[in-house]
Amino acid sequence: MEQLLLLLSWGDKGWGDELAAGAAVTISLALATLPFGLALGLLLALMHRAKSAALRGIATIYTTIFRGLPELLTLYIVYFGLQIGLQKGWEALGLPGRVDMPAFVAGMIALGLVLAAFSSEVWVGALNSISKGQREGAFALGLSKPQTFRLVILPQLFRVALPGLGNNWMVLLKETSLVSVIALPDLMFWTGRANVVTKEPFLFFGVACLIYLVFSVSSAAGLSALERRFSRGFAAGGRR
Repeated sequence: MEQLLLLLSWGDKGWGDELAAGAAVTISLALATLPFGLALGLLLALMHRAKSAALRGIATIYTTIFRGLPELLTLYIVYFGLQIGLQKGWEALGLPGRVDMPAFVAGMIALGLVLAAFSSEVWVGALNSISKGQREGAFALGLSKPQTFRLVILPQLFRVALPGLGNNWMVLLKETSLVSVIALPDLMFWTGRANVVTKEPFLFFGVACLIYLVFSVSSAAGLSALERRFSRGFAAGGRR
């Protein structure tokens, strides 16, 4: 037992500091990806509902591709393909040196593209739940379309979409484990490294499970609090 605790200690003899650093990278990657993926997903949802057939077609093709591709394949395409494309463009401009794609940025882009595809369906459902009469009422009050969306539609979208977006967040937390294959030192990267060195798979993978569970339970509590916050005014209005 003492030997196992020593392996989890901080310092040269243990892996505790590496696991903590990896956990920090994991949650940082998820938090950095979330606004990018949700904003792109909302844009796709608006394109799905656009009058232009071209915009609807682009949104449909995008969601079909990124919902159908394995997340790992998307990660490889972004990490290697985008890096090659940037390098070719760099060379075409006659600039010296080499362009390297940071693993963190590649992970954020790849996971964000996938999150956007799935969250767009949640946003579309939320947009469809808001009655046309609310928009007409806002226009009657003299609000422009951007003002109507920002002041009337958007606050209601979060209340309706939050449960579905919460599920997307939980999936995103798990998908961050994929970035270990491109050598980003996240939680799974250090867990695998510790297992190889110490030959203690149950210990380190068990600790990784506990850390992910802590992330999930904390997220569930935070999402529940957000749902109560966004539903408070609506519930009060309903009682009146």
